[in-house]
Amino acid sequence: MKIAIVCYPTFGGSGVVATELGIALAERGHEVHFVTYRQPVRLELLNNNIHFHEVHVPEYPLFHYQPYELALSSKLVDTIKNHEIELLHVHYAIPHAYAGYMAKKMLQVEGIFIPMITTLHGTDITLVGNHPNYKPAVTFSINKSDIVTSVSESLKQQTLEFFETDKEIEVIPNFIDIKKYPQDYTDCQRSMMANEDERILTHISNFRKVKRIPDVVKIFYEVQKEIPAKLIMVGEGPEKEHAEQLCADLGISDKVLFLGNSTEIDRILCFTDLFLLPSASESFGLAALEAMINRVAVISSNVGGIPEVNKHGVTGFLSDVGNVEEMAKNALHILKSDKVLEEFKQNAYEQATKFDILNILPLYEEVYESAYRSRFKNTY
Repeated sequence: MKIAIVCYPTFGGSGVVATELGIALAERGHEVHFVTYRQPVRLELLNNNIHFHEVHVPEYPLFHYQPYELALSSKLVDTIKNHEIELLHVHYAIPHAYAGYMAKKMLQVEGIFIPMITTLHGTDITLVGNHPNYKPAVTFSINKSDIVTSVSESLKQQTLEFFETDKEIEVIPNFIDIKKYPQDYTDCQRSMMANEDERILTHISNFRKVKRIPDVVKIFYEVQKEIPAKLIMVGEGPEKEHAEQLCADLGISDKVLFLGNSTEIDRILCFTDLFLLPSASESFGLAALEAMINRVAVISSNVGGIPEVNKHGVTGFLSDVGNVEEMAKNALHILKSDKVLEEFKQNAYEQATKFDILNILPLYEEVYESAYRSRFKNTY
């Protein structure tokens, strides 16, 4: 099948998932065309089955803000016509589904009927989409999609709650490609980060308020009171400076390593004992899943899609948002015993394997086939 994929080309979860999905589809013989304003960061190689089409947004003095949706819909029309695309898969309701619908309408004038699948990832629903200025456009985009999927059951329920839609939403969870995660590092270099008797806790994010970075520091502060430990903080964002100051105020700066954005996440996770994710909101919890496939137990909040990934008392523990005391207590329960820690690590890995792309990809292919078969029914 010839598939056009529209996504954000950044390091964000939706862009990564969309790119990895396209690569996997190409490996199974599908012809995949990425359409976005920059080559996706995870898209390293183009080949006979993988193509990239850049959306150029010309600057006109008339526009105070350049109309990306207009440029994207026009690019989609050209790409679909020139490459005989059979199906359009957009990630994020706005602006992608909105632009996709306009492209569909332009193509219908020429007798071309292209089914559109929209995948909801999180902030397009919970943050951007629920804003009064955008809610009508998101509602419209959802209702005008041929098929809508969501990355978690929690996000599906939020969508049905926030928006006036009777659209059936199919849950297809995020995934990881197990074969891309080395199981045995020969050069883990744990000694570079901590002493032999120290446990290593890690947090990886974009350091936004929603990640509750101060809670990460406070959990670690309680843990290091009782056992030797180090905290590794990976990422950049507006809360980083505050976190560094909090570490200084608590007198633990020498025990906390801020590594910034790193391209060696797997190496960092290979020597990590516990992953901290106390977020106020997570549509799925992809960071937790990536930790778990590296045999890392997880201490997290119980919001959004996280409980669908991190199983309480099995792969880690779940707590209410902001309950730092309980999170620290649960962390110590895992970390104080080598035997308990190893059990949680192994459970985390086994749970993560359920989300291998080989298990998830057929679900998307099923949806694609369904959309393609019904392409002439929804010609609104």
